[in-house]
Amino acid sequence: MNTTRTATDKMTNYRWTICAMLFFATTVNYLDRQVLSLTWYDFIAPEFHWTNTHYGDITMFFSGFYALCMLFAGRFVDWIDTKKGFLWSIGIWSLGACLHAFCGIATSGITTGEWLVGFEGAKEAISKVGSVGMIINVSVMLFIFSRAVLALGESGNFPAAIKATAEYFPKKDRGFSTSVFNSGAQIGALLAPLTIPVIAAEWGWEMAFLIIGAFGFIWMGFWVFIYKKPEENPRVNQAELAYILQDDATPAAETLEASKPEKKLSFAQCFKYKQTWAFAFGKFMTDGVWWFYLFWAPAYLSSVYDMPSSDPKAQIAIFVLYLISMVSLFGGYLPTIFVEKKGMNPYAGRMRAMLIFALFPLLALFAQPLGHISYWIPIAIIGIAGAAHQAWSANIFSTIGDMFPKSAIATITGIGGMAGGIGSMIINKGSGELFDYAEASQLSFLGYQGIEAGYFIIFCICAVAYIVGWTVMKLLVPKFKPIVVE
Repeated sequence: MNTTRTATDKMTNYRWTICAMLFFATTVNYLDRQVLSLTWYDFIAPEFHWTNTHYGDITMFFSGFYALCMLFAGRFVDWIDTKKGFLWSIGIWSLGACLHAFCGIATSGITTGEWLVGFEGAKEAISKVGSVGMIINVSVMLFIFSRAVLALGESGNFPAAIKATAEYFPKKDRGFSTSVFNSGAQIGALLAPLTIPVIAAEWGWEMAFLIIGAFGFIWMGFWVFIYKKPEENPRVNQAELAYILQDDATPAAETLEASKPEKKLSFAQCFKYKQTWAFAFGKFMTDGVWWFYLFWAPAYLSSVYDMPSSDPKAQIAIFVLYLISMVSLFGGYLPTIFVEKKGMNPYAGRMRAMLIFALFPLLALFAQPLGHISYWIPIAIIGIAGAAHQAWSANIFSTIGDMFPKSAIATITGIGGMAGGIGSMIINKGSGELFDYAEASQLSFLGYQGIEAGYFIIFCICAVAYIVGWTVMKLLVPKFKPIVVE
């Protein structure tokens, strides 16, 4: 610890520098994740002859591998610690993002034997292959591999970010600080439709993966010099350190005495607590909804409204969708109001806020019925639902810090992330299969046919997911009950 600190210093605000770094990491995370969703339908699918099912398979494997990796990523971050854990995470996912660019060349090499070709040469070689099935199978497997590397790295982002937040913010501020850095998801989603299709149209879809993927390596250069634990950071003075550690300085009767050394939960022990299962179920029910909107919104506009991602109208629509979702920035502050104005404990305040946020996604029930008036109505509704999700997400992440010791936060985050990844895997695979089936059979659902009926069914599932998730969480953990490690 820096011995030159004095208690009379005006409080520094270095914790917000850390929050800004987490924000930029999450922005890069979602930019990398969005490149495929904004290029597959109009740029990649024609080259490799993909259908909705093939894209659904790729997103399903990404979600499934992400879920598996999340189970261990949190434990890895708790073991290796925040700084190194984040470096490994963003380094691997940036590599995975760049690997996508070479799937065309690899497909050319495997199917034709022509490896020493550029991006355009690969396209020409693939176009001469007689077997469409071979092109599809090889390209899908290569993209699945690239997505697996991306998922491996991205699985460490939220465990490391939530752990860093718990290290640099007191409990009452964690919801708001989480909502700030988590808003990077919307910023990434805002920037993506304005940049990625333009890059793909101008220089090819391969360059979109390479350019966006490079940002992660730049972030790593800053993180190496910026992050240290607050107790060891000379840029954090005594006043700020006291503010950060206020929960340890004045523990409630229910928590362990601060003077006792913190004992660690084993991986198996984490599964013995209802708090773990409550968090995991809430993530399982709701993460897939956000990922569905993220992965399928561009294809929705293209298939239902005939607006390809390269169309400026579609780019503006996706931009507006995520601009609306930025309202979630204030969602993390609502529990603070309940705590300071109503005298509620942090967990109770968070659960009340989450119930409010769970009501807004119900608007998705009207996205398809009102979509015939104008495509702007479903765009606005999905934007509101996205804002509600991000506000919900900021608070559900913060429930971990409310009840678990800091040494287990990344592990529990990883377990919940695994559950969320499984939920996403189910909805993305199911969506791809449903959309192709609905289109081929002209499926009818509540007056809608074909692809529109398929989207209506998924919108209905997305609408009720949060209410179901909140209800089960409340039943499992009705009141604030911190984990005490014996």
